[in-house]
Amino acid sequence: MADPEALTDTFLRWRRGEPGALEALLPRVYDELRGLAASHMRRERGDHTLQPTALAHEAWLRLIRLPDGAVQNRLHFFALAAQAMRRILADHARRQRAAKRGGGAAEMTLEIADAAGLISSGDRTVAADDLDALIEDLTRLDPRQAQVVELRFFAGLTVDETAEVLGISPATVKRDWLVARAWMHRELRGGAAPDA
Repeated sequence: MADPEALTDTFLRWRRGEPGALEALLPRVYDELRGLAASHMRRERGDHTLQPTALAHEAWLRLIRLPDGAVQNRLHFFALAAQAMRRILADHARRQRAAKRGGGAAEMTLEIADAAGLISSGDRTVAADDLDALIEDLTRLDPRQAQVVELRFFAGLTVDETAEVLGISPATVKRDWLVARAWMHRELRGGAAPDA
């Protein structure tokens, strides 16, 4: 991980719109960004056509289009990066599905989602674009719970880091995480109750 003080200073400079700050940021966050992309790709099928480096680069291109001041700090940056990667993978899956009429779409096994505590295990798979649609449905029902899922599952943030990014208590994060997981499990399993 990059030197936290130097990284914080670089984010503050980018937030203020200082020239050269954005160019200085990439070398400081690249390894973490690529690691986040690799983590996302481990959740996908082994024959996925998108590589972690390409996912990291595409996410970077989306992040640099954000207006000055849009990123508050390192945690917020990686939360936005995780959100961008989720959307990139969902878009990629939709294109693959459209191209192959239902075959070859990027999928994540429910066991992988279970390993992150998102849902209970099973032998089914869920397409990345279906998972994206599920997150969008949750966003309409409870935007904060959807943010908690994105930050905990997709960005890999801890309860405390998630609380810091959202400006809520860790207890609220835990409660939202529990409720969101139960709702997602029910939706993915067709209404069955989650395992305790």
